Amino acid sequence: MKKIGVLTSGGDAPGMNAAVRSVVRMALDRGLEVFAVYEGYQGMVDGGDRIRPIGWNDVGGILQRGGTVIGSARCQQFRERNGRLQAAYNLVQHGIEGLIIIGGDGSLTGAHVLQKEWTGLLAELVETGKIPQETADTYQSLKIIGLVGSIDNDMYGTDMTIGADTALHRIVDAVDAISSTAASHQRSFVVEVMGRRCGYLALMGALAAGADWVLIPEAPPNVDDWEGKMCSVLAEGRAVGRRDSIVIVAEGAQDKYGNPITSQYVKEVLESRLGEDTRVTVLGHVQRGGSPSAFDRNVSTLMGADAVEAILADEAQTEPIVIGIQGNKISRTPLSHCLEKTWGVAEAIKHQDYDEAMRLRGRSFADSFRIVRTLVRALPHGPEPGKRRLRIAVMNAGGPAPGMNTAVRAAVRLGADKGHIMLGIDNGFRGLIDGDIQELDWMQVGGWASRGGALLGTNRKIPNESDLYAIARALEKHQVEGLLMIGGWAGYQSALALFEERHIFPAFNIPIICLPASINNNLPGTDLSVGADTALNSIVEAVDKIKQSAVASQRTFVVQVMGHYCGYLSLMGAMATGAERAYMHEEGVTLKDLVEDVRQLKKGFKRGKRVGLMIRNEMANEVYSTGFMSALFEEEGGDLFDVRQAILGHMQQGGDPSPFDRILATRLAARCIDFLETQIGGDEPESACIGQVQGEILLTDLRDLPRRMDTEHSRPKKQWWLDLRRVAGVLAQPAPHKKKR
Repeated sequence: MKKIGVLTSGGDAPGMNAAVRSVVRMALDRGLEVFAVYEGYQGMVDGGDRIRPIGWNDVGGILQRGGTVIGSARCQQFRERNGRLQAAYNLVQHGIEGLIIIGGDGSLTGAHVLQKEWTGLLAELVETGKIPQETADTYQSLKIIGLVGSIDNDMYGTDMTIGADTALHRIVDAVDAISSTAASHQRSFVVEVMGRRCGYLALMGALAAGADWVLIPEAPPNVDDWEGKMCSVLAEGRAVGRRDSIVIVAEGAQDKYGNPITSQYVKEVLESRLGEDTRVTVLGHVQRGGSPSAFDRNVSTLMGADAVEAILADEAQTEPIVIGIQGNKISRTPLSHCLEKTWGVAEAIKHQDYDEAMRLRGRSFADSFRIVRTLVRALPHGPEPGKRRLRIAVMNAGGPAPGMNTAVRAAVRLGADKGHIMLGIDNGFRGLIDGDIQELDWMQVGGWASRGGALLGTNRKIPNESDLYAIARALEKHQVEGLLMIGGWAGYQSALALFEERHIFPAFNIPIICLPASINNNLPGTDLSVGADTALNSIVEAVDKIKQSAVASQRTFVVQVMGHYCGYLSLMGAMATGAERAYMHEEGVTLKDLVEDVRQLKKGFKRGKRVGLMIRNEMANEVYSTGFMSALFEEEGGDLFDVRQAILGHMQQGGDPSPFDRILATRLAARCIDFLETQIGGDEPESACIGQVQGEILLTDLRDLPRRMDTEHSRPKKQWWLDLRRVAGVLAQPAPHKKKR
């Protein structure tokens, strides 16, 4: 294979540009010639200058841009065979042997049809004399790779589609803003979000923003008078002190008989039955627009890189495949299988088989729906008859991480709904030593889902031997039967210390579970920690602004980010911002590295480069500090460029948690409460840490932690994200000379 084409089709989605950039640069690095097909399938049908070569520098500076720089369009002609015949002719004329298509299920359905008809289309072109038989023989197969670009997250084969995370950011930001004005006036708001056949955005938006009711197509209200049930719950909420009511409606919401439920109808119901001053906000295309989130930039980058590897992997491949992400791993699934499963959900909804629709959406979707149904209640159900009420304590420990409050809220409400007594420990292990423990009720944690910081307080205190007696006394005094610790490295060490002293202090012989919350993403037993996504987005937002400043004056910035001895934020931040280099402790930094980096910077600026960006982990090297690097680059840059440094500092720990962190915190907290319920009262209760590993929520025995921990550097011995260095390195390098494969 020598030439491939890349196109974006259907509705635009934030992150498409990152995918295009990745495809183009990775393909060029592998020695391929790349053609951009402008305006999607319309450009493929039109041909001419709408199919033209695209180079390395053509995709520079597009990583942070929303939409798609190569355009997209709906194409009626391509739906017909004559249109596809013309498209095939244009592809052959340009010598294109493979296509990487970024779009939704409609776009990928079109790709599926084109590939199936390809042989017949070429035969017809030969019969009509448009191409000779030799040309048809040369291009007898067309390899197609699909990347799912859709904010609805409605296609099988990937946990997240390109653009869905950014759309969730838009929704959550809007609902957070609406909630404050609604509370000020004691109003109700109905917020309509996208999702004609998929309730993902509505469901996850409600989970992340702490909405009071949600309506989605996969699980319509199961009673005829659903309006009465909704109004009853919202009225109860007002009666116990809620100042606002937020109802999120997917645009495809319907009742159990298939009748549409519109946002306007919900507004009328609330006004007539509750006498509420109710407003409607239809978010519309704001959900599609704007700069992509850090997650969408990085996942699009990784998918694009793998798409190139996939298109080169098997020259005889005839079945198109979809590149997706499952857990934190890039996956490949046959396109026909993905389409079949995706259409299956639509068919199930159409035939009002909602159990099947939920099953096809997957376990995490169903689990999230069950959690939301509990969290939207005005008051908890309380204990089941004959079931013992447990006393469960919740605390934070370690550095503050956005999402800690979200986890506490979920744990308290889910525990209280089961009838348990939920206790809050103030100020981390320092508060536990001092006995600062209080009972938390349902309404005390109202509004905590969106709050940054740690309202229960936190610190990095690790108890020493003299503190253990006081902790045991506090646990006994308050009759604590299970402990949920939400925090980072210091919290894990402290929980482990209590666990290891059970033989001395009987009060420690209770189940303990650790929920990972640290912006450093440096905890064992999990791929991702609550708070890391928010910190990464804070870095990306800051660096985007820094790059705009640098472009204006031919400047290189050395940006220092947090992470302690873990380079996660520096590497993922560099990938999401297009930085030339990520310096991290895991790789080390040598003078030879810095000399080579200076050489590359000078070479780039001589060729017209206008901005340089280096991202340095705070502990990358004790000697080669951020100041040292900046001074070195400044001296060696001469008149080509000047240098500034930016130390982002504690802004990375601040701000409201991202949707990803809110959802992760809530799902982990739910599983923590389930775990403690099963362990409390046992003769030998187990203790564990919880985490998301390759998309699955798993438990790791606390006894297993020491062998997984690099205690000297406060990070796990194995870190999955280090495997991404190669992709980041290829895409960030200057335009290479054309290679031969």
